[in-house]
Amino acid sequence: MDARDYLKLVLDPRRLAVLGAVAAEPCSAGQVAQRAGVAEREVVRALAPLVQGGVVAREGETYRLVPEALRALASELPQPAPPDPRVLMGMTEGEQTILRRFFSGERLVEVPASRAKRLIVLERLALEVEPGRHYAEAEINAILARYQDDYTTLRRLLVDEGFLDRDGRHYWRSGGRIDPTLA
Repeated sequence: MDARDYLKLVLDPRRLAVLGAVAAEPCSAGQVAQRAGVAEREVVRALAPLVQGGVVAREGETYRLVPEALRALASELPQPAPPDPRVLMGMTEGEQTILRRFFSGERLVEVPASRAKRLIVLERLALEVEPGRHYAEAEINAILARYQDDYTTLRRLLVDEGFLDRDGRHYWRSGGRIDPTLA
């Protein structure tokens, strides 16, 4: 079974419910039927290709998830492009590790939920704004749009976290480090 076949299998809501019950803890077909709310014969039918593909193991009357098989399938999926080296410039090694998780090429693929990680991403974006210069909103939008289509959220986060300030018409850097390589 490859990753594509696995995804096709689990896109069926009934099979996904069965797999979820087995993932929660090893159990019999009867227990899975009770937890997933499907007939026991449907459980056996749903689990058969997953057992055959090695994602679920049958040991006597008990079924259990095989996490190693899921990891192997996940490793087959396409990986995002690494961040553009320019994104990593001026950042510490630890910050670069975090940026690698959230950037693909020059694009910010996700704003981190964790504030600590989000601050690192915002710090990097703030480096694009030249200290001492005032920018019109459209200029800030153009800078941020290079990184993500939702530039308004990025702009608001930069202001809220003290990296940018504004007076109603203009924006300017008010925080963050200055990268000497960009000066």
